[in-house]
Amino acid sequence: MTAPALAPNALSSVPPGVFDCPDVELRRITKQFEGETVIRGVDLQVQPGEFFCILGPSGCGKTTLLRLMAGFETPSTGEVLIRGEVMNEIPPYRRPVNTVFQSYALFNHLTVAQNVAFGLQVKRLPKAEIGDRVAQALAGVKMETFASRYPRQLSGGQRQRVALARALINQPTVILLDEPLGALDLKLRKEMQVELARLHQEVGLTFVMVTHDQEEALSLSDRIAVVRAGQIEQIGSPQEIYDQPRTAFVADFIGDTNLFTGTVEGIAGDLVTILTPQGLSLIAQGRPGLTLGQTVTVCVRPEQIQLTAEPTTDRENCHRGQLSQVMYLGTHVQSVAALVETGDRLRILQPKPGTSFPLNSPLYLSWRATDTLALIN
Repeated sequence: MTAPALAPNALSSVPPGVFDCPDVELRRITKQFEGETVIRGVDLQVQPGEFFCILGPSGCGKTTLLRLMAGFETPSTGEVLIRGEVMNEIPPYRRPVNTVFQSYALFNHLTVAQNVAFGLQVKRLPKAEIGDRVAQALAGVKMETFASRYPRQLSGGQRQRVALARALINQPTVILLDEPLGALDLKLRKEMQVELARLHQEVGLTFVMVTHDQEEALSLSDRIAVVRAGQIEQIGSPQEIYDQPRTAFVADFIGDTNLFTGTVEGIAGDLVTILTPQGLSLIAQGRPGLTLGQTVTVCVRPEQIQLTAEPTTDRENCHRGQLSQVMYLGTHVQSVAALVETGDRLRILQPKPGTSFPLNSPLYLSWRATDTLALIN
């Protein structure tokens, strides 16, 4: 990935050739708490200028990974590197990173401007320079008119912007974001996603964000690491993670999906035939390493399923069903239909207006083999 152009003064001293190495790298990282292993041999690299998301369910270890980068935790084994320099023994305040917490961690007795200026004052920079940089930072997050207010006088979104400004003003190599939008309501969270994307693009710094919100990760990230039980299940672009999940966990966790479990009954070139215990036969896109008799999980996304009154001939998978539920979601219609053969209930997502069927009406569900993934359990 080519690093984007840096904003003026974003990095005051960039050593020659620095972009030849990742901004953040974890090498064979493990972490134990009281004898329990919570991080299990993690390797990852975050490239300069990237917006990198660490995504996973609660308790999977994603926040621990961020704290290891920040220096709030020390790895049990392995190395944490920033710009090629090992950071294991470097305390948080000496690392070229700044962290934005979900709780904002603002000083309630200081004004917005004083909160943002705090780090520069600790560095004993000249007052004139501090004033200029605070003004620039607040303008960057559109909070310049709130400089004299206190945190208690701000909304959640405004406090979040102040926390971002305070992190950005120190010109770190990496901004670490720990569930930064988790405390906001849905509408404000959407607005702040746009703001985060804008800030990332404008300042040109590397962002590493922890979140459990799939939509947030998909919409903001250049790449995503999906974490499960202290291990990385998959790293890839949002499109790769969504369209080509490598495991059943990733397919189930990212977005909405229909899952079946079955055994491989036939292999013909790039396609495989899977038979479920209920007797449903499915044609799926094959994967290297699949063998006859192997147990797999079959994944098909709701938006790949077509509803028709008659059976189709242009799709390898076509099954009789009965419509049991319809939900109107504004731009889309979400339906649930039960397969007549087995009783399996499938979710279908169609753009509005789509094909309309009355409830309990018989119909056919069809989808392509190339949109059906056979995943090794």
